[in-house]
Amino acid sequence: MTPTEQRAEGAGPFTTRVTWPLPGDGEAVWESRPARRRGVLAVRAPGSAAGHRARADAVAVLRLRRLNAIAATAFVIGGAFFAAGAGIAQFGSADATRLASIYFAGGLFFNTGGYVSLLQVINAPRHVVGGRALVTQRWRWWSYEPMRLDWLSVFLLFTGTLVFGVNLLDSFLQGLNVQQVNRLIWVPDVVGCVLFLASGHLALAEVSHGRPRALPRSLGWWIVAVNQLGSVLFMVSALAAYTRQATGSPLNVDIADWGTLTGALCFSVGGVLQFFERP
Repeated sequence: MTPTEQRAEGAGPFTTRVTWPLPGDGEAVWESRPARRRGVLAVRAPGSAAGHRARADAVAVLRLRRLNAIAATAFVIGGAFFAAGAGIAQFGSADATRLASIYFAGGLFFNTGGYVSLLQVINAPRHVVGGRALVTQRWRWWSYEPMRLDWLSVFLLFTGTLVFGVNLLDSFLQGLNVQQVNRLIWVPDVVGCVLFLASGHLALAEVSHGRPRALPRSLGWWIVAVNQLGSVLFMVSALAAYTRQATGSPLNVDIADWGTLTGALCFSVGGVLQFFERP
C-alpha cells in the first residue's frame, strides 16, 4: 500500500475493518468491535499478523470500562428476572400481576443495558486513517449514525427493549378479550423479538466482517452468538404465546415459558461473558 492507500472490509455498505500504512514502516488495523469494546488499535509489521495493540487514552479506557460493567450487569440481572418469572409461571403459583411485575423489573434492566450499550458505541474512541492511536471525543448522550453497523445493531437492540416495555406494561391490563390480548401484548412481543434478531444478525456481521462463520477463539463472537440464541428462543416463546380465538388460551404455554426461561438465561450468560470483554 502507498501512504494514501487503505483497505476497507465489512458487510454491504458498512465498514467494520480498515487497514492503512503507517509512516516509515508497518500498518495499522482498526476493527469496530475491539475499538469500541476494548479501546485498541492493532499495529503490526507489513505482511505479518504479529504486532502490538495501541490503546486509547485513560479517559476513553475509563469510559469503556464503566459502560461495559453497567451494561453487562444490567443484562445479567434482567435475564435473571425473566428466567425467574418464566420459572415461577411454569412451576409456581404466582398470580398474573405478580408475574407481570417480575417481568417488568427485568424489562427495566434490559432497557438500561440497551441504552448503555448505545452510549458505549456513541462514545467509543474513533480511528483516524494514517494515525497510530485512537482518538477520544467529547461525551455525548445521543447520536444518529445509521451508516455505522455497530450503531445500527445496538440501536435496534435498544429499540427492541422499549417495544418489550410496551408488551410488559400491557401485561398489567385485566379483562382483555382475545383480540386485545393479541394486539396489545402479543404483537409488541413479536416486534421486540424481530428487532432483537435483526440486532443480533448485524452484530454477527460486524464481528465476522460480513462473512458468516464461526469464530470459536473470539470472545466477541461468543457473546454475540449466545445473545442471538437467546433472541431465537424469545421468538419461539412469543410465537407459542399467541392466543387462539377458539379456546382463548395460548398455543403452547410450556413452550412459551421454557423459551422465555432459556432465552433469558442466554442473555444472562452473555452479560457474564461481557464482563471480560473490556479494556
